[in-house]
Amino acid sequence: MSQPVSLVSVATAVPPYCIQQRDAAAAAHRGFSARYADFERLAKVFESSGILRRYAVRPLDWYFEKLGWPERSAAYLDGGLELFIDAAAKALGAAGLRADQVDAVVTVSSTGIATPSLEARAAARLGFRADIERVPVFGLGCAGGVSGLSIAARLAQARPGSVVLMVAIELCTLAFRLDELTKANIVATALFGDGAGACVLRSGAATGIAEVEMSGQHMWPDTLDIMGWSVDPQGFGVIFDRAIPPFAEERMAPAVSGILERGGLSLADIDRFACHPGGTKVVEALERALNLDEGSLDIERAILADYGNMSAPTALFVLERLIRSGLPPRTLLTAMGPGFTASCVSLRRAA
Repeated sequence: MSQPVSLVSVATAVPPYCIQQRDAAAAAHRGFSARYADFERLAKVFESSGILRRYAVRPLDWYFEKLGWPERSAAYLDGGLELFIDAAAKALGAAGLRADQVDAVVTVSSTGIATPSLEARAAARLGFRADIERVPVFGLGCAGGVSGLSIAARLAQARPGSVVLMVAIELCTLAFRLDELTKANIVATALFGDGAGACVLRSGAATGIAEVEMSGQHMWPDTLDIMGWSVDPQGFGVIFDRAIPPFAEERMAPAVSGILERGGLSLADIDRFACHPGGTKVVEALERALNLDEGSLDIERAILADYGNMSAPTALFVLERLIRSGLPPRTLLTAMGPGFTASCVSLRRAA
């Protein structure tokens, strides 16, 4: 990037209800076992997922109520707003900035619909200026945190001295469906949780955690059916129509190599790959694809265990923990999402 953009802070937030994986497994058994013949075999994913606990905007019993678009949307607006404010306030506090110093805000979310969008609903409580630029982004799924960081960096780059806040917030649990007797839906109940991640970027800043060095995406043709939402009167329904780990193992490295090459880098230039941990098998596939030693993506596994797959914000949880443990000279933040797309952002540690 011609105008240096600094990553000034990263912060995360989770909603109030912690769900232990054993309790989620018991709830899934209660909801599906009598109605889905293959449930017991699929239920093994609750143990093999590597997840110990997750967080949700509603208590476990809520998901057994009669839920449609109105109930799910109300939970999204209520829980999403509080989570947005929590993550944004933490990121701004860590950056030593007030909300009225933010010039633009990028809101990334694919698990609910809000118009006005969440940043507008949070504006008065946080104290955004009336002339703040709002950029709500929908549909990026698990890639949203990385792609959102890229979008925010480009906005900062375009206006020297500007401050951009990016918030990625997903309430994946609102798509848990008792009426969907499918493998994809049952697996989703074992994997997904709710959370938010936020970061502050500033162009021309003398200090910061790291410089956003480059970014890019790769979209594979004829892959629309790998991941996404179906939509009906009950809400969103998860789509997993292909096995993602084998796809990642076969195709991720060439895609990432191409993205890096366009930025004048190669795989050998990366000191640490920070990956969105979609699941234990995805993490293992990424280690093989990127020729990493087994167990190298230890932070990814720890985040997965503590929070599950929160979709877009999960990569920011990984990045936050990596920063706490000591950011290496060059980190490549990566994620895959609907499209089917790989998204990358290279971060060069501040001197």
